Amino acid sequence: MVFSTPKTFIMHLLLVILFFLEARFCVQTSDSNSPAGDNLATNGLPFPWSKVRLPNYIVPVHYHLLIHPNLTTLRFNGSVKIEIDVKNNTNWVVLHSKNLKIFTATVLDEHEAHLSDKVLSVLEYPSHEQIAIFSPKILTSGEKYFLHLEFGAPLSDGFYGFYKSTYKTKAGETRVLASTHFEPTSARMALPCFDEPIFKANYTVRIRRGPSHIALSNMPLEQTVEIGNGLFEDQFEVSVKMSSYLLAFIVCDFRSVSGMTATGINISIYAVPEKWHQTHYALEAALRLMEFYEQYFNILYPLPKLDLIAIPDFQSGAMENWGLTTYMETSLLYDPDISSASDKLWVTMVIGHELAHQWFGNLVTMEWWNDIWLNEGFARYMEFVSLEAVYPELKVEDHFLDTCFGAIGRDSLNSSRPISSLAENPTQIKEMFDTVSYDKGACILHMLRNFLTSEGFQTGIIRYLRRFRYSNARNEDLWDSLIKTCSEEDFTAGEYCYSSTQATKNAYRFAGEHIDLKKMMYTWTIQKGIPLITVKRQGRKLYIGQERFLKIVLPDDPSWHSLQKGYLWHIPLTYKTSHSDHEMKHILTTKSDVLTLDEEVDWVKLNSDMNGYYIVHYDEEGWNALTELLRVNHTALSFKDRASLIHNTFQLVTAGRLSLNRALDLIGYLKSETHNVPLLQGLGYLQSFYKLIDKRNIADVTHNLKTYILQYFRDVIDKQSWSDDGMVSDRRLREEVLSLACDFDYPPCLEKAKQLYNSWVESNGTISLPTDVSETVYMVGAQDDSGWAFLLEKYGVSMCETEKSKFLSALASSKDSEKLSRLLQLGMDGTLIKTQNVPSLIYMVARNPVGHFLAWDFVKKHWNELVEKFPLGSFGIRNIIVGTVTQFSSTEELREVEDFFKSITEQVSQLRVIQVATENVEKNIMWLSRNLETMRTWLQQRLN
Repeated sequence: MVFSTPKTFIMHLLLVILFFLEARFCVQTSDSNSPAGDNLATNGLPFPWSKVRLPNYIVPVHYHLLIHPNLTTLRFNGSVKIEIDVKNNTNWVVLHSKNLKIFTATVLDEHEAHLSDKVLSVLEYPSHEQIAIFSPKILTSGEKYFLHLEFGAPLSDGFYGFYKSTYKTKAGETRVLASTHFEPTSARMALPCFDEPIFKANYTVRIRRGPSHIALSNMPLEQTVEIGNGLFEDQFEVSVKMSSYLLAFIVCDFRSVSGMTATGINISIYAVPEKWHQTHYALEAALRLMEFYEQYFNILYPLPKLDLIAIPDFQSGAMENWGLTTYMETSLLYDPDISSASDKLWVTMVIGHELAHQWFGNLVTMEWWNDIWLNEGFARYMEFVSLEAVYPELKVEDHFLDTCFGAIGRDSLNSSRPISSLAENPTQIKEMFDTVSYDKGACILHMLRNFLTSEGFQTGIIRYLRRFRYSNARNEDLWDSLIKTCSEEDFTAGEYCYSSTQATKNAYRFAGEHIDLKKMMYTWTIQKGIPLITVKRQGRKLYIGQERFLKIVLPDDPSWHSLQKGYLWHIPLTYKTSHSDHEMKHILTTKSDVLTLDEEVDWVKLNSDMNGYYIVHYDEEGWNALTELLRVNHTALSFKDRASLIHNTFQLVTAGRLSLNRALDLIGYLKSETHNVPLLQGLGYLQSFYKLIDKRNIADVTHNLKTYILQYFRDVIDKQSWSDDGMVSDRRLREEVLSLACDFDYPPCLEKAKQLYNSWVESNGTISLPTDVSETVYMVGAQDDSGWAFLLEKYGVSMCETEKSKFLSALASSKDSEKLSRLLQLGMDGTLIKTQNVPSLIYMVARNPVGHFLAWDFVKKHWNELVEKFPLGSFGIRNIIVGTVTQFSSTEELREVEDFFKSITEQVSQLRVIQVATENVEKNIMWLSRNLETMRTWLQQRLN
């Protein structure tokens, strides 16, 4: 803010003098390591605080917020009165604000009387998204004050802060709504606030709106007051104590469906009026899952209501705002005539995730973003725990292995990070919402649950939630809560507790051994990577070792030893043998160990049911025995063990630790496999190799691999029906297998898909296709000009986002580069194809062999526009980078990628995702170098 009057100049001079006095005598207002004078506010004055994180000597207690969005001018105005506690004497109040114009700022005493009759100056420091208000009168420690601010701003164009969203009615009318998304650091875009998770406070919200709209916030509506000029003010009940990122408010014209839980919680599902019929399944799921969580956590949901609302413009899958959870439409709405079994599972899992957050994240919040996994890892894991209990027919356990396999894919690269990692600024914080926090977090919790037993785990997390409710927690607080004191007799008997004596403090018994639980879990959360367990069997002896598993660096590489240095995990091993019908356990806390079996055995399989988070590598005899076991009696191992063996072998191939021949021979048994999880695991690897080699235009290997897959899996393909019959697992297999068969131009598949597509076109899209195969049908239909044009037309008028996502995927499968370019441009225009879908559209085009260079060139050309739409560190920009770059597999392509990111180093230097993406290209290059000739020879031998 620039002032030009003489009176203002004098006031500025006084502020400068007072600032230096404050900096000298009240050191708590500045970072002693970085002189405050180095930080200049926008008006040229020194800013009184130099750290990215706020000072802790001012604590918010209660926000009184009034907000008025104008859906015509697309602006909002507001005022906030924040009750604050002062911990140290100071003249300054420093808090967050981003892109807000502050009209007035005043400080009031506990009786709400003005401390000064002067207009208070507001200093702005945009690089830290902070403002500072100077009070001429010292704010005294232990006293209560109120900070009153009036502000305004345009509704944001993106997906953060208080932003505008639009939708079209069937009649073609565009309607506008205003919605919020604050996590992690965007509450400051909607109101000046103390925007860090530790600053929990109560909120009283009032929202002004027109008569044709409704307003929603975290708490139930208390009353509505007509204030004139056609405006209404909705006043909401006082919230529970919560972090700023959980605050939410929406003004829209949506319809809802509601129901009541057994404990009296009112649950409502909101959507665009013409999509109201798609809300009913979400209501059923939310009611059932809410009741499950209240029983499982043994803590009642503390609010009177929970709203779930589908926002037409939304970047992430969903957001857990307390009492008002927001969702992408594809994550909440379900149309039984259009949505597939996979769509239903996805909606249920996302609802399970957001409801779990009402306890993990909302009731108990991480102290800082370095431990965001305490929110996201738990919520991801509870998706599986809750659905397995409430919706066993959805077979969610079939998908948990994929979650851990995905985590391993990231964690086996050197660009991975510890679960608990340093994150200070908004870009670093946004990048914490990744595979490591979500998926690895869930997988180590699963390992822990199996280590403690389900009952011990549940008891411990209830203790954790009770101990830290309405408060904040750190990594170590969870481990402390999982341990309870018990008597020495109980401990000796193997109870999951620690004794009061120092010798066994913090120790669990596991397979007769005393384990320090906190020390064990630190090895999984404060060091990155995943362990590789090596196994060599000699008679009754098992020689076991551990090392860090790395995909790109081999033991003979000079850098291998430095990358291994200091890595040691405490690993709860489990194993089965040919002579045992029960699981055996051992804890590995050293680099190597020797186990003695009760008797000699034919085979040993470690990591029973993949309950542990580690890769296993056997000696040659061990792999031979397991390969033979799968060939002659694969059901001797569980489907999870079979799937994990397939996964481990191909991961070891990628790392150069196992020959491709060995892995391909191991999956030779799949002709006899009847369970979809191992079958799709093996098929998925073969398909990924095909896509990698196809992009290199290696015609002979591409042709032979396609021929082999179609021949070898023909029986599986041919027995699939083009229907929605069967169990969920059957339907998932059908969806995947028929998609692959048509993608590989299998004639019977193409013929049936074309027949269904033509019938659908002749009905003008009115007949219902089998939902599990509809996307495959659309993809086949999109390969000619008229079919593509018809799909694009239907995309424009469909009222179901799930259907539209299938249309878009089919449109992006075209082999016509001009059509793909048109799609990308439509995405940037943001009218027909919404901006929220641009990252997934770019990925869809990039995975198309015709489109991967096209997509990359598009990203380079439009980089600055893309970063404006999707901020650095966000899901969107990360998906764009990974989705395009990881399609490459040559040194020339790698060099081009590196050169591009070097050209914008200043902009992207903080982004971890660039290292992740380029390391994946290195992995692809190395895989082809190590395995292409082996694959060529192996296929020639099999086909001849």
